[in-house]
Formats: sequence, structure tokens, C-alpha cells
Amino acid sequence: MRKILFGVVITLIILFTFKYCDNKKDEKHQLLENSALIQEQIKNVGKLVVTEGHFSQVFNYKNSKTYFGDWLNAEKKALVVVNADVSIMYDLSLLEYKLDEATKTLEITYIPKEEIKIHPDLEYYDVQADFFNQFEAEDHNKIRAQVKQSLLQKIEQSDLKSNAQNRLISELSKFYILTNSLGWTLKYNNSTIANQQGFQDVKL
Repeated sequence: MRKILFGVVITLIILFTFKYCDNKKDEKHQLLENSALIQEQIKNVGKLVVTEGHFSQVFNYKNSKTYFGDWLNAEKKALVVVNADVSIMYDLSLLEYKLDEATKTLEITYIPKEEIKIHPDLEYYDVQADFFNQFEAEDHNKIRAQVKQSLLQKIEQSDLKSNAQNRLISELSKFYILTNSLGWTLKYNNSTIANQQGFQDVKL
């Protein structure tokens, strides 16, 4: 009888051992699958997120030079009509992250800053220049620089940047949807992202 009981106990121990090993193997396999799925999602999101806008303005350019003290004043001026296409983009292929399979954590460590690209189209009207103060390449460079600076101020005052950031947050929220569905934790900048709107509460 003892031999039978002993045999039954040994058999149960062997069965439980095999079952435990199979469960561990399945769990490891599942972790690898989830990790690969997360990396594939990051790859799919790794693209340019672009928000576009258009700005128009009229710009007055003046420049004057004096000769022989203040006796001779040579002036040049132009009316410049500016139409500019502006794009704000995030290159998410530059996003950096760490995957920790042991704690089932995806931690985003770096989100690229926005890139602002301005493509101005300048048309000159009412161009006037004195003989001693003609328009030169330097004037066109100055005009372009001042136009760009003015447009950057307009962009800051508009809702273009906030719209671009909202699009970025929409893309980043896909990571939360995926990690949450897999039972993983999503973090950014040492903060846990607890819901789809979590990126709105952290400083990007």
C-alpha cells in the first residue's frame, strides 16, 4: 500500500512539474509575442506627424543711408506681400523607448521636439530705390529673415502648435491602448500613463 501511495505521490509531483514548466514556457512565449507586438506598433507609429497651415501678411521694408553727414539721404523701400505655407512635424521614428519584459513595462524615454518648416512666397510691389542705395542680395536676405521672424511670432499666437501637439498625443495614446490591452504598464518621464489622455497631463 505504501508503495502504491508513494508511486501516486511521485507521479503527481512529476505531473505538476511538467505542468509548471509548460506554464512557464507558455508565459515566456506570451511575453515574447507581446514584446514583438509592441515593437511592431512603435514601428508603425514611427512616422511624420504633420500639421499644416497658411499665413498671409503685408510687409513694409525700408532702408536708408546717409552720405556727407546728413546732407544726402538715399532711401530704398518695397511693399512685400507674403504668402507662406507652414508645417509643424514630429518625426516619431526618432522616438526612444525601453521594454522591460520582467515588469511588463514600456517606458518611452524620449519624444522628439517639433520641427517648424516655413515656405514663404514673396512678391515685391512699389519697389523704390535711390541711385546711391540700390537693392542688393543682402536686402532680400534681410527681408526673408524678418519675414520668418514675424511668421514665427504668428505661429506662436495661433492654434497651429496646439493642434500639432494634439495630433502627437493622439498617436502616442495608441501605445496606451495596446499596452493596457496586453496587461502592460506604459510610462513616460518616470510618470505612469494611466489612461488615453495621460500624455496631456505630462510635459512633452
